Amino acid sequence: MDMPFSVPSLTVLALSLASLIQAANPAVENDKAFVAKVSQGGMYEVEASKYAETAATAPDVQDIAVMEVHDHTLVNDALKKIAVMEKIPVASTLNATFKERLDSLKSKSGPEFEAAYIADMEQIHDNDQKLFAKEAMDGSENFQVFARQTDLIVKRHIGALHALDEK
Repeated sequence: MDMPFSVPSLTVLALSLASLIQAANPAVENDKAFVAKVSQGGMYEVEASKYAETAATAPDVQDIAVMEVHDHTLVNDALKKIAVMEKIPVASTLNATFKERLDSLKSKSGPEFEAAYIADMEQIHDNDQKLFAKEAMDGSENFQVFARQTDLIVKRHIGALHALDEK
């Protein structure tokens, strides 16, 4: 009985197909990177803002902190649901970089804290906006929808943060 393919050629064929599938769906790798970055940033924003709710004395800064905690808790929960559905792991704690960032923020008080908190939120939202815009184009379908919807929230936050700069 003649076999049309040898075992080595079947192995090569299987590996080639796996590579083609991976190449045909680069969104999966984009999604993993997106989840890793955005989940850390989202957790950080919630933790920093929870602290700011009580550490800030300026009502405008407290209002921003309340908005951040509320909105990013919802965003983080939505991201986790999609990630679980797509079988992409989500860290449950801050990484070392964000822990250091939070500790640095917590080491400040008064106007110095408020200025650092607002500057930090502006920076992270500017970075987030770029990540969400990219994922809205390059991600898999569920993440594209999530990114487009969340990008609107991020833009609203950027507007609120920059409005504080104008005061």
